[in-house]
Amino acid sequence: MNVRGGGLPTFLITGVAAFMASMDNLVVTTALPTIRDRFNASLESLEWTVNAYTLTYAIFLLTAAILGDRFGRRRVFVGGVALFTLASAAAAMATSAELLVLARAVQGVGASVIFPLALTLVVQSVPQERRGMSIAGLSGMSGLAIAIGPWIGGVIVELGDWHWVFWINVPIGLVLVPLALRFLSESHGPYGRLDVRGTLLVTLGLLGVVYGMVRSTTLGWGSPQVIVPVVAGAALLVWFVVFEGRVPNPVMPPRLFRSRGFTLSNLVALLVQGGMFGAVFLLTQFLQHVLNFSPMGAGLRTLPWTMMPVLVAPLAGMFGERVGVRRLMVAGAVLQGGALAWFALVVSPEVSYLVLLPAMVVAGLGMGLFFALSARQTLDFVSVEEEGIASGVNNSMRQVGVVMGIAVLSGLFASTGGYASPEEFVSGLRPALWAGTAILALGALAALLTPARPPAPVARIEEIKPLRTVESG
Repeated sequence: MNVRGGGLPTFLITGVAAFMASMDNLVVTTALPTIRDRFNASLESLEWTVNAYTLTYAIFLLTAAILGDRFGRRRVFVGGVALFTLASAAAAMATSAELLVLARAVQGVGASVIFPLALTLVVQSVPQERRGMSIAGLSGMSGLAIAIGPWIGGVIVELGDWHWVFWINVPIGLVLVPLALRFLSESHGPYGRLDVRGTLLVTLGLLGVVYGMVRSTTLGWGSPQVIVPVVAGAALLVWFVVFEGRVPNPVMPPRLFRSRGFTLSNLVALLVQGGMFGAVFLLTQFLQHVLNFSPMGAGLRTLPWTMMPVLVAPLAGMFGERVGVRRLMVAGAVLQGGALAWFALVVSPEVSYLVLLPAMVVAGLGMGLFFALSARQTLDFVSVEEEGIASGVNNSMRQVGVVMGIAVLSGLFASTGGYASPEEFVSGLRPALWAGTAILALGALAALLTPARPPAPVARIEEIKPLRTVESG
């Protein structure tokens, strides 16, 4: 029996890889105080321990999808897992804060390869009728990692050594590489040649925009170190769009964005991810700075929020076709926006955790719907050959949304409040939460305007009817 390219082996291999890379996005946060003491690191160095991963992850997502289409998705995916594993070992063995930041940046590159190619490999390994469940399951794996990442980090730091925050990835990666080579099928995108100039333009453009947004959280939007890279990056992206309309093998076919469904579904990804995760960044600090929970205690108390997507995503995958993907996407954005509005109304230095709990559950329900259906909705508006690049675009928009949300909400927080006292923290948190609510309302509107699933899948179902006739005969 030939199991290469089978749905279950492909899902397990890519799901574990996505889990590993997702967990490293947040698992290091609870280890930062220990790392600061170990290396006598500055505040900026600690910030870059997190930001270096976010930066390279965000800017190379689309590039990874492009390289996978050109050189083979299995081959590039295996390279990404191997790079992530080696970088994890380097981070665990780092002897200075600078080396740790460098290793984290390389980890981010490896993670950027894993995510878009994992989605494409899974989608192409299952029949059309199981695609929604497969995407939801992969999203659930990533959601689970995000949910328990801070808690796992806290357990490792309190019971062991901070190095194991990174060492834990190494045996997983060493097992995944040979399994991926054995069980995953190879596939390519529609173009045989690599558009080198377009790839460089989109990569450098995203680098400028994302780097500027990351720096804005500490320097403010008026700093030249923020304005110059953002403007330069935006100019390169405009050049990229103009250039792509003139080449025979474009990195990103311009016709994709002439599809209202494709454009709006990616706008929804940007807005919903930005509004919610910008708020999560501040609310997790609220639990520690204002309500005085320990890092592990704060992580445990966010589980009703962050574990909900694990329960909801599979159900959304099962019922998305029956209820309608667009309806569930609108509901997901509305639930998350409503939860942030509730937080904004009740936050205070004396608020009880039990008052926050209902909004956490509601936000988790909304996140579960979004995680399960965002990528699926985007892929509904492209051909099978273009699913690799569409996956890269969707993942890139989501991650840029995270960076944008944190930058915008943190900037608003800093301009109206601060860390001097619980009262000052709440003074900054409340308007930031209302801004997050407004961003999510725009996301809900964009989801409502997104057209329903196009009729192309109907043709695919009709195409397999003769096969059933032959089998029955």
